[in-house]
Amino acid sequence: MDWLPVSPIRDSSLLIIAGPCSAETETQVLATAQALKEYCPPHFFRAGIWKPRTRPGAFEGVGKAALPWLTKTFEETGLRPMIEVATAHQVDMALESNIDAFWIGARTTVNPFSVQEIAEALRGIDVPIFIKNPVNTDLALWIGSIERFVQTGQRRLAAIHRGFSMFGQQTYRNAPIWEIPIDLRRLMPGLPLICDNSHICGNRHMLLEVAQSAINLGYDGLMTETHVDPDKAWTDAAQQITPQNLAQMVEQLSKRHPQPADPAWLPQLENYRQQLSGLDQKLINLLADRMEISRAIGQGKTASDMAILQTDRYVQLLEDMKHQGLLKQLNPYFVERLFALVHYESIEQQQKQMLVATHK
Repeated sequence: MDWLPVSPIRDSSLLIIAGPCSAETETQVLATAQALKEYCPPHFFRAGIWKPRTRPGAFEGVGKAALPWLTKTFEETGLRPMIEVATAHQVDMALESNIDAFWIGARTTVNPFSVQEIAEALRGIDVPIFIKNPVNTDLALWIGSIERFVQTGQRRLAAIHRGFSMFGQQTYRNAPIWEIPIDLRRLMPGLPLICDNSHICGNRHMLLEVAQSAINLGYDGLMTETHVDPDKAWTDAAQQITPQNLAQMVEQLSKRHPQPADPAWLPQLENYRQQLSGLDQKLINLLADRMEISRAIGQGKTASDMAILQTDRYVQLLEDMKHQGLLKQLNPYFVERLFALVHYESIEQQQKQMLVATHK
């Protein structure tokens, strides 16, 4: 389908959403917006006024009281405010205060009932809506949330990639797992894709790195939490930066384009792609040969009344392949995931052989 632009792009191809994690006071909101206007005017000024928190007792936003602050901010700076909404009632209150740009949070995206309620509240209203990925790694939920807004007539839609909650995650607050937004773009071509580098990182020092990774993948914009005094922020202080730092980060980003700056490189690129196609065909043939052997093993295990899964061998296989991969400059995590998939399919092939033998 054809997606309408969520915002007019002024002098840059990169859409910027910036503002504090939470609207704390009128003074803080206005000061942040004024500094952003001076150093790095965003297309949308984000501010959380209803904050879904993991546990009760934490600051959950000032709520409706912040709506006049955002109205005043727009009047004084011209920065268009954008807030998170999780219920139809919140949508109604925001629209009454002339707030007409929204994002759907990761905790809301996982609940189809909540998403449908918000979509119905916005039926027939032409506003920009940004849908964050769900907290869990469920692409279908993300797509389903977007489709619910499409079905109520919305076309000014964009997806926000904010990373995924993973048990034991150390490097990131929310692991990016880039293949999921890549798949979203494949399945919904043309849908604007925004990177929320603040929630992926959970800290300041990785923001530029993650933002650049997103730009390298052709993302359309960034959502970065910005505060006039980040260390004193009431929520998520560690991941917020000043408007000056935001301007510096954006300035340091290397822009990427769909086509090469030097067209003379295109023939070489096509040559590489042809080589990859040949290698991909060999991979398919090798995998087919491997599964044929797995089926033969399944027949033998069936005849011998032998269990399919041999855990010790599987563990040793993964360790051997990761070691060999390292010698070939392959990422151990990639190698482990690849061979886990291959091993799982081998088990499936053996399982089918046993089921066929059982029902003969």
